Amino acid sequence: MIDQRLQVLRMVAERGTVSAAATDLGYTPSAISHQLRTLARDVGAQLLVPDGRGVRLTGAALTLLERSHGLFAQWEEIRADVQQASGAARGYLRLAGFSTAASALLPPAAVAVDRRFPQSTIKIIEADPEVCFDMLLADQVDVAVVVSTSDLPPTADPRFEQERLMEDALDLLVPADSPLAGRSRVRLADAAEEHWIMEHPGRPYHQLVTSACAAAGFTPEHAHEVVEWDTGAALVSAGFGVALVPRLARIPHADNLVRIPLRGEASPVRHVRTSVRSGTSRQPEIACALTELRRIAASLADPDKG
Repeated sequence: MIDQRLQVLRMVAERGTVSAAATDLGYTPSAISHQLRTLARDVGAQLLVPDGRGVRLTGAALTLLERSHGLFAQWEEIRADVQQASGAARGYLRLAGFSTAASALLPPAAVAVDRRFPQSTIKIIEADPEVCFDMLLADQVDVAVVVSTSDLPPTADPRFEQERLMEDALDLLVPADSPLAGRSRVRLADAAEEHWIMEHPGRPYHQLVTSACAAAGFTPEHAHEVVEWDTGAALVSAGFGVALVPRLARIPHADNLVRIPLRGEASPVRHVRTSVRSGTSRQPEIACALTELRRIAASLADPDKG
């Protein structure tokens, strides 16, 4: 088995402070500090130095972490081999994903896993992509479905196995009395003069929309700020503006709302991918969940496959 102290060091490296790592791992800060002191003693090298309010890993600690990535993956692969040889399941599966994935992708995947492994406990957690990766590292979730952003670990990160799942196109949401409502498709530039209902500045979705509009040759008038798709849909329905909504988002039915697919090179999409800890993808419930997520994503891309 992997020395738990390596997992502690990994979380301190990821979170930057002993207290944050303690919260993620369910320990007290003093317990974290004690484990790191004994690890430093056993390897014969200083591992952490103070850095402002946080800590910084020494060169010895970085080497130790780099060399341990393969150990974590090999241990998970061994667990998968043992489970397959014995015919036993893990006994649990924890799925995490951003809001639209948590509503559109994770429930049917969980149902499929539950049917195949009825004795296993399944849990779904809605979380932002950055939090999903923190939970993966802390062994709080097993499969994460995230939208790709520049803030996330790169796909080559050795701590994770990541796989492209689907592209989630964005549609233009307009009130039914809009001059655009009768069109089967529109260019993003056709809505350049509209009031826009968007997420708060600084959030990934806000950046996606503003970048797409810039590529289409205009800067959107940011008239209203929302967090939930339901709120944005309500504002559009009331005539306060237009919004871009992902194809995966479930919008409440309203007679005075119209979703219009976009056309043209500036049409934005969200790139959705799965991530698991390296070495875990063959473990029974995880493998089943990944297979089902691929099937669900394919059926959404081509409804005839559903």
